[in-house]
This record gives sequence, structure tokens and C-alpha cells, in this order.
Amino acid sequence: MNTYRSYRARQIRLRGLTFILPTLIILTAVVAVPLLFSLIVSFSNYTFISPRLGSFAGIRNYVSALSNEYFWNSLWVTIKFALFVVTLESVLGFSIALLLSRDIKFKAVFYTILTIPMVMSPVAVGLIWKMLLHADLGIVNYLISAMGWRPIDWLGSPRGAIWSILMVDIWQQVSFMILVLLAGLVSLPKEPFEAAKIDGASPVQTLFRITIPLMSPVIVTALLIRLIFAFRTYDLIYVMTKGGPGVATDVISYYIYKRTFTGLNLAEAAALSWVLLLVVLGIVVVLFRTMLRQQDA
Repeated sequence: MNTYRSYRARQIRLRGLTFILPTLIILTAVVAVPLLFSLIVSFSNYTFISPRLGSFAGIRNYVSALSNEYFWNSLWVTIKFALFVVTLESVLGFSIALLLSRDIKFKAVFYTILTIPMVMSPVAVGLIWKMLLHADLGIVNYLISAMGWRPIDWLGSPRGAIWSILMVDIWQQVSFMILVLLAGLVSLPKEPFEAAKIDGASPVQTLFRITIPLMSPVIVTALLIRLIFAFRTYDLIYVMTKGGPGVATDVISYYIYKRTFTGLNLAEAAALSWVLLLVVLGIVVVLFRTMLRQQDA
């Protein structure tokens, strides 16, 4: 009997492996092979002018990348950008999700309006806002001038450019936070809220002692996804400012693009990509540990 059971268990495992094998092969081909190739390139002297993997460069590309002041500027701009947009999108998204979780009219209309920016291509969003914020021909400056104020050079000054990029990213991505957090809010159990209402808890006490603790896994997951996306931001920068003026909006993804296609140095760009990957992995590990610690508490 035991022999038959172990035979059946082995057959089930083999059948499962047969089903999952095509997925593993495709994932290996799509994800692991490019990663391995970029890792090998980062330790070579591979360039578009001399595309050969023969010569081993050691960690020279990493040292060269990390000793470049433009890399540290790009990393700092990226960290500021990611922290600012994720913080504001989280606060705005959670506030709006709380409002939409109540019984209000025209919910379907609000959902439709919220979904539109999220499904738009970042390139299309960048082009639209670039026209709207044009210093001379943009509608925004036309309205500002009509109210008697001085027009603003939205994309031509360092401070205006970074704030414009932040505003446009929040405009497009806040919908994601709203929808994810709203899905978490409507799936919360009703019993703790009914008990708090019977005990006479105020709305603020209910929010901080019941809603936010119960929502913490969803909040951490949403933060994690948005942080990863924020570190990968490239399209808006390419379309709206191309990293300028100067290096005011030169996020690290765009800096890697420039090292690849302007500097033609694929080996150093690969080294920079691995540095970026390690930074993002570090953030993911910290947030995962935070989430697991909260679940265990």
C-alpha cells in the first residue's frame, strides 16, 4: 500500500513538473539569460565600437561608474524623485480611496476617470503635458497670464523642470495607488469596525487603530510596487526634459541610457544597471522584512 502511495506521489510530482517546465524554460530564456549576459558584459571591455567579450576588465567598469560624479547626481535625483512621488501618491491615494470606499453616488464615473491616466502610455502623457506646459504656447501659461500673473518656465529652469516631472508622474500614477488601496479597503472585515462603533470610537481612532493596521500589508505592497516603478522611470524624462536643464532631471535610468547610446560604452552601462538592480533589491528586501515583521506582530 505504501509503495503504491509513494508511486502515486511521484507520478503527481512528475506531472506537475511537466506542466511547469515550459514556463521555467521561457522564464529562463527571457529573464535569466539577459541578466547573465549583462553581468558578463559588465566585467568586459564590450563597447559598440569594439563589440567583443574576449577581454576581462575585472571591476574596472564598476569603479569607473561609481567614481563618476554624474552617477551620484543621477542616483540622488532618482532617490528624491522616488521618495517624493511615492509619498505623495500614497497619501493622496489613501485619502481618495477612503472617500470612494464610502457609499457615494456616481462611483462608476469616478472609477472611469481614475482609470484613464493609468492606462495611458507614459510617452503620450509626456507629450501632452509637454505641450500644456510649453513656456510660450502652453495652455497653462496662457491661463496664468490671463489671471495677471507672470508665466512660468516649467521645463526650462532646473526647479521648474523637476517639479513639473513630479507633478506629471503623480497625475498619472496616483490612480494605481487609489485602485490598489481601494481594493484593500473594501475587502476588510466589517466586524472590527462594528465593534469600534459600538464602543464609541471616533473616526480618527478607527482610522489609526483599525483601518491602517489592517491595511498595512496592502500599503506595503503598493509602496513596494510604486518604488520599483519610480526607480525605473525613464519615458517621462526622455519625452519632457531629456534629463535637463543641465542634469536637474537626469534620473539614473536615463543616465544609463545615455551611457549606452551616447557614450557607446555598453560595459559601463551594464555595470550601472547592476548597481541600480542591487539598490532596488535592497529596498525590496527592507520592505518585505517590514511587511513580514508586521504580519508576525
